[in-house]
Amino acid sequence: MTATITPSENPMLRVLGLRDFRLLWIGGTISVLGSQFSMIAMPWLVLQLTGDPLALGAVLALAGIPRAILMLVGGVATDRLSPRMILLVCDWLNFALTGITAGLVIAGLMHVWMLYILSLLNGLLSGFVSPAANSIMPRLVPENDLQAGNSIIMGSSQLAGFVGPSLAGIMIGIYARSTQGISIAFMVDAISFSVSAIALWLMSGGRQLVPSEDPETEKEGILASIKVGVQYFWKHTNLRFIFILMMAFNFLFNGPLQVGVPVLADQRLPGGARAFGFLMSAFAGGNLFGYLLAGALPRPTGRGLSMFLVALLASFGVVLCAMGGISLTWVDFILMLLLGVEAGYMSIILFTWIQQRTQKDMLGRMMSMISLATLGLMPLSQALSGVISKWSLTILFVVSGSLLLLTAFWTLLRPELKSLGEEMVSTERTGQA
Repeated sequence: MTATITPSENPMLRVLGLRDFRLLWIGGTISVLGSQFSMIAMPWLVLQLTGDPLALGAVLALAGIPRAILMLVGGVATDRLSPRMILLVCDWLNFALTGITAGLVIAGLMHVWMLYILSLLNGLLSGFVSPAANSIMPRLVPENDLQAGNSIIMGSSQLAGFVGPSLAGIMIGIYARSTQGISIAFMVDAISFSVSAIALWLMSGGRQLVPSEDPETEKEGILASIKVGVQYFWKHTNLRFIFILMMAFNFLFNGPLQVGVPVLADQRLPGGARAFGFLMSAFAGGNLFGYLLAGALPRPTGRGLSMFLVALLASFGVVLCAMGGISLTWVDFILMLLLGVEAGYMSIILFTWIQQRTQKDMLGRMMSMISLATLGLMPLSQALSGVISKWSLTILFVVSGSLLLLTAFWTLLRPELKSLGEEMVSTERTGQA
């Protein structure tokens, strides 16, 4: 007799059978889709108002500075309150903030100094959203199904990231002679925040606090709680190694991506906003495929995983160097797509491992540390990218790509690379036991 697969035998079906997970998935995906519209609209608005890459770097950096400063505080707040409460409040505040942005653009009252303020406020909220969003999943999904749940959530987010930038780019391109398309993009994002907030309000899980394994820690102040989280993280060699690697990668790649790509589209590629949207969609689409591969395929062996990590860093370096001299949209599209596949596959594996090996009452603080590694140096990266791209866009891509190649070589020589792969395999076996 042929065995049939029931929902209990398939981790993705098991996860989709959870009502709270479905609400988180639907609301979060719609919110991410809306955010893609703002992601395209904001830099394009800055460039249309000023034509200055330096101003674009400043606007993006102003969102990153408070986000980095408040990230650890957001982790403590998540552990002491609940990730659902943090996300619910921040969604409504983001709804109001994005709605104000859309209204100012529609009325023709928007000035660059206003964008600086709005960007700063957005960064303040992001400092709380990032650790809360990254720590809510283990409170809703069984540990053995975390990788499947992460694949669904992050895969759907990347599907939204694939569709959203292209739609936004096309819409803004239709209204190329006015800011009407930009204002519509901000309105779409505002509506998506309200949908996400309603979904969170309907959830029954994720409200409760996880009791601390040490009751004395509940009496600590915010700074003491941050210190405990940093000590928990820092004493683990492989987590420390991942933190340093994430900071180096994001500093060298995300600034050139967020500042260099829109400038590249504006100055060198036919299609302008459309080309910008297509390139960002390519990277998101590659991420989506990488997420699906991570959810469907078994985790690589220790050595295979380590070598893939080095190859990932090296390939990003090569592609960034190449983009400094390529002005063909279709070639850049393919390169961004391939990078997205690699990044998506590795991020699911690393993210799930960190969730599995972290005790529940520390998840908020641990996710805040990971978010800090990802976003902490972003303001500096964006500001420097704005300065360098104003001088020479080619030099921006070539220098950042070359430094990524050096990072890959440094990673290959580190003894932590081997122990990281071995621990990931060990953690997977423990979770399946």
